[in-house]
Amino acid sequence: TFCYSIRLCLEKILLQCILQSRTLSGADAINALRPFYFAVHPDFFGQHPKEREVNENSLKRLNGYLENLQKPGFRSFKPTQLTFYVRERERNSSNVQESFSASGFRAVSFTLHTRDLLSTVLDILNSCSLSTEHIQSLNVNSQSHKEARSTVNRPIKWDKTYYSFTGFKDPEEELEQAQRVETTLISWLDDNEASAVKKLKKSLPLRKELERLKFELSHQLQLSDIRWQRSWGIAHRCSQLHSLGRLVQQRPEVLKNVKGRTVVFTDRSGMSAAGHIMLGTMDVHHHWTKIFERLPNYYKLQKRLLFLEDRISQLLGGIQVIYIEELQPLLTLEEYYETLDSFYNKLCDSRLLFHPRSLRGLQMILESDRYAPSLHEFGHFTIPTVCDPATLQWFIFAKAQEARENLKRKEEMMISEKELIDTSAEKFSLDRLYKEPSVSSAQMIDCCKRLLEESLPYLQGMHLCISHFYSVLQDGDLCIPWNWK
Repeated sequence: TFCYSIRLCLEKILLQCILQSRTLSGADAINALRPFYFAVHPDFFGQHPKEREVNENSLKRLNGYLENLQKPGFRSFKPTQLTFYVRERERNSSNVQESFSASGFRAVSFTLHTRDLLSTVLDILNSCSLSTEHIQSLNVNSQSHKEARSTVNRPIKWDKTYYSFTGFKDPEEELEQAQRVETTLISWLDDNEASAVKKLKKSLPLRKELERLKFELSHQLQLSDIRWQRSWGIAHRCSQLHSLGRLVQQRPEVLKNVKGRTVVFTDRSGMSAAGHIMLGTMDVHHHWTKIFERLPNYYKLQKRLLFLEDRISQLLGGIQVIYIEELQPLLTLEEYYETLDSFYNKLCDSRLLFHPRSLRGLQMILESDRYAPSLHEFGHFTIPTVCDPATLQWFIFAKAQEARENLKRKEEMMISEKELIDTSAEKFSLDRLYKEPSVSSAQMIDCCKRLLEESLPYLQGMHLCISHFYSVLQDGDLCIPWNWK
């Protein structure tokens, strides 16, 4: 017994020495991850709401993972899958799953299953194809990343019979099992149902308050809708509606021109390219008042914008110029008008020849951050404002028939998606089933079809969001990846 105790003490001392020579402090970890934060921080994705939302949610989960690693006695090896959009245009070779969003950002997905800050930081940087050379300048005596990932931080490797005899768990075996086991929908629901139910019950009074405020303001101002650009919590949304309600009471005369419009709470104030009234959540009442006072001028600019879209359509054989909120960067009305005006002048100078109405029924969107035209799976053309006119003409002619077929398929897909959402919500008695903007209709359809083959009593009365990762939101919504296992 005495020898056994000495052995355990020596193991503990040696383990502590090695850990101290290989681990990072919390401050060191933040410094080491600066290139990563710069590449993925949501503030740099202001005009790309889909990518911003994905990065926001993933950063929350990553920060939770890093905080847990710094807690004394932390021993959880549960893998955590994360997805980030990286601000980088060039495709880098990497062995992690990568794709490119419609906006050209590199989407990187990777799974964390490390048990110390150093290995975690190296994992993140390598997964995003970011340099790790700066870590050497930190006061860390690190081994190679390969060794850090493949071995457990233990000074002594005991024989398997030691663990059988003592009843202690083998850390190496635990880690290997955690790395082998992939999170499944059933196992994740088993682990997180209780937490989600607790958060959901706590949020119910606020949810009712939100619905009441939204209904009263919409009715009082005769609004078409009230929306939020980002996935703020229920309490945050209630606060925003209370703020708008106070403005209505204090300055009712400035809101006389909002009838039939949609109000969107977002990061900046103005009017969006889609014609919605944007209220910046960081702005004070004075800024909101100015926006409401300018509405008559915004409406005049909107009429000019619609006329400009019509003129472009006539020059391009009747193809319809549209703006799709879910797929395009968030632009103000002024920004979108400038984009259209620049493109229109370019077309006038080029004198392209399209037969009148030869492209009626087709659709196109304009984007200023692209260089080559493309055809979306939903049938609309994505045309760069700097596109060479001759290239534009050839591309549209070559892809016109395929575009018509895609548009027809889109209608069928939208109908199928709605039917599957309704059927799934009914089968599992969900209070709400919805998806993140970054999840396509094809992905949602695939997800719902596979859900309907399962028996999931956990979901009764829940709010289920189809996303790219597993998460329980602060108000109890369950997020699951569309390609769940």
